[in-house]
Amino acid sequence: MTVETVDYRELRLSSTEDPLTLMARLARSGLYDQYTVYENGPEWSYAGGTLATFRLATNARDLSAVEDWLATLPVTGWRVYGWAAFELGAALAGAETSDADGAGTLLHLVVPHVEVRVGGGQLLLRATDPDRLEQLVQLVGAPGRTGAPEPTERVSVPLNDTGGYRDAVATALTALHGPGPLTKVILSRRVAVPVPLDLPATYIAGRRANTPARSFLLNLGGIHAAGFSPETVAEVTGDRRVVSRPLAGTRARTGSPDEDARLRADLLADPKEVHEHAISVKLALEDLALVCDDTYTAEYMTVEERGTVQHLASTVVGRLRDDRTPWQAFAALFPAVTATGIPKTPAYAVIRELEGRPRGLYAGAVLTHDATGTLDAALVLRSVFQQDGHCWLQAGAGIVRQSHPTREHEETCEKLRSIAHHLVPAPKG
Repeated sequence: MTVETVDYRELRLSSTEDPLTLMARLARSGLYDQYTVYENGPEWSYAGGTLATFRLATNARDLSAVEDWLATLPVTGWRVYGWAAFELGAALAGAETSDADGAGTLLHLVVPHVEVRVGGGQLLLRATDPDRLEQLVQLVGAPGRTGAPEPTERVSVPLNDTGGYRDAVATALTALHGPGPLTKVILSRRVAVPVPLDLPATYIAGRRANTPARSFLLNLGGIHAAGFSPETVAEVTGDRRVVSRPLAGTRARTGSPDEDARLRADLLADPKEVHEHAISVKLALEDLALVCDDTYTAEYMTVEERGTVQHLASTVVGRLRDDRTPWQAFAALFPAVTATGIPKTPAYAVIRELEGRPRGLYAGAVLTHDATGTLDAALVLRSVFQQDGHCWLQAGAGIVRQSHPTREHEETCEKLRSIAHHLVPAPKG
């Protein structure tokens, strides 16, 4: 049987509206319940509706099912949007897994009915039929209809350790000093947000205060989240170049140039932080070599400023082998070494035991992939999550043998402040 394919109808317009405001406005318009906003460098994208959906459940051992699904899509010129739960990494490694979102979903992808892409003052509107395209034209051309002043009220969230995080770090240190192969593990903690949030407004407030590598806002597959990702897990270009940008090693940003410079120098000279970063880059290169030739470190141990913190940063690069695909590159690099541990497989067991629940989207990825072969996956950190009537923040720290529980807790607070100060409550009623 022949499956009839459809083409996206496209229209290009100029725009003077701030892309951040436009993206949030599209998200809150109600035009589509399921949507993703993704900021990738100079381009912002809104994807609404679900023309086609792919869900990967537990016990997956590779991502070949994704490629099989893509080969059957009924639309040309597609771009896929979606998310991967942290537990996908354990499943791909053959480790024991838990449900990621209450329904066992490890990977959720959609091909949208409509897209709005923004860059350089130009809009690209895409839709699968003329009526949907006309809806987009009306919506992007009428900011007064759904726009509103940014709320000034904020939710106050205490960041103190109420869940035994320091004790968990101490337990991890015992494992790190034991006979096993584990040399680093990233432990995280959740902080409950006591009220529901207006996530589009939170996204605006948080993005204006942060300096992310990527940002996102989504309501997709049962998860509602906004985040300001400090790094990418995988970037695959159309000419098969693969890039990953690990960050490891942290100091606060205070707003004082002199104090921030002092902390930066302290970060670059701290043996614990330098060691943590170096072993993370080494593993990222090893992961890359599984699918790439000509791997190398393009930048090593620079300092990147990300919101309320500054990190040691490196860039590793490779050329995807002819017999490998972008999804195989993603699988090799996921989850990010900077959110898992070294080696990854024994780190999964320690994380599962000491954190006591699945991470789900936290430390997973929000990603895009298109018909040209490009894939872009942002590491989900510095984010807020709403799901099943609960709202929370989450942050972690890299634990190595030289770690101290009090300092690692302080590091989680430094990271949490990137978003904790920008939480906008949902309107009452």
